[in-house]
Amino acid sequence: MEKDHDTILKELKSKQFSPLYFLHGEESYYIDMVSRYAENHILEEFEKDFNQTILYGPETTIQVVLETVKRYPMMADKQLIILKEAQGLKKFEDLEVYFKNPIPTTIFMMCFKGKDPDKRKTYYKALKSNAIIMESKRPYENKMPDWITNYLKPKNLSIHIRAAQLIADFLGNDLSKVSNELDKLAILLPAGTEVNQGHVEQNIGINKDFNVFELQKAIGLMDIYKCNLIVNHFASNMGDNPLIVVIASLYSYFTKVLKMHSAEDKSSQGLATLLGVHPFFTKDYIDAGRNFNTKRAVYVISVLKEYDLRSKGIGNATTPEGELLKEMIYKILH
Repeated sequence: MEKDHDTILKELKSKQFSPLYFLHGEESYYIDMVSRYAENHILEEFEKDFNQTILYGPETTIQVVLETVKRYPMMADKQLIILKEAQGLKKFEDLEVYFKNPIPTTIFMMCFKGKDPDKRKTYYKALKSNAIIMESKRPYENKMPDWITNYLKPKNLSIHIRAAQLIADFLGNDLSKVSNELDKLAILLPAGTEVNQGHVEQNIGINKDFNVFELQKAIGLMDIYKCNLIVNHFASNMGDNPLIVVIASLYSYFTKVLKMHSAEDKSSQGLATLLGVHPFFTKDYIDAGRNFNTKRAVYVISVLKEYDLRSKGIGNATTPEGELLKEMIYKILH
C-alpha cells in the first residue's frame, strides 16, 4: 500500500506498525525523516540494545539481512531492523522470499535512495501486497518558494516571497540542503521575524544583488547597466555562478515569457497558474513581455541554445566561460 510521509509518521506516532516499509525515491529528505523517527521513537531505550539493528546495504549481505529480520524480539513485543542504502545491497531482489511472508514481530524498514525500483519485478509485487511503500519525490522547482514558506511556519518565521524565491533559485529543490539552511535561519533569527533578502544574504551567503534571479529581472527590464554589473560579478566568480546554471535559469524564464504572450487569460492569477509561479511575480513577466515580444523571445532562446553548446565545447575550444557569458548577455540585450 502506498502512503505519503505524513501518513506514515502519524501511524508510527500512534503505534500502528507494519512489518514492512519500503521507502524509495530520488529525494532523501523524506526517507531520512521517516527512518530517523523510527530509529529514535519506535522502541523504548531499554529495548534497543537487543531489538534494534541498523544495517547498510553496501556493507552487508542477503544472508545477514534474512537472518536478522527472522529473529524474534528479546523481552519486547517488536524488533526494528532498518536497512539503510538498500539500493547498494547485492541481489536485493532475493529478499522477495521474505517479502511474501514477513514475520509480524519484526518491523523491517528499507531505505532505497536515489533511484526507483524495477516495478516490473516480482519482488516489487510482493512489496505492494505486504508493505507500506513511500515514494519520496523532489518538489517541482516552481513549488519550492511555497515549500520554504511552509517549512518556516512551525519555526515561527515568515518569509517574503522574493527571499523565498532567492533561496529556491540558489539552492534548487534539494530538500536536505534547503532545510539545513532554513534551520540556520531559525537559530539565528528571533521568533516572529519576516525573513527578507538581507537575512538571506547575511546568513546563507547568497548575494541579493548578484544572483541569477536578479539577472533575469534586469534583462526583462532591459536594465543594461545592472545586467553589466551582475555579469561582470559572475564572470569573476564563475565557480559560484556556472554558465550552465545561468543558461538553464534564463531558458526557463524566457520559456515562460513565450507562454505569457500566448495566454488567453492575462490576469495575475491566470498567468500565475499558467506559468507555475506565485502571483507576486507575474508583473515581472508582463514587464519582460513589453521588451521581448514573441519573435525576440524566440531569438533569445536560440541564443541560449547556441551558448549551451559552446559551453560544452561544441564550436568553442578556447573561450573561457566568463567571456562566453558576457557575449551571450550582450546578444540577448542587443
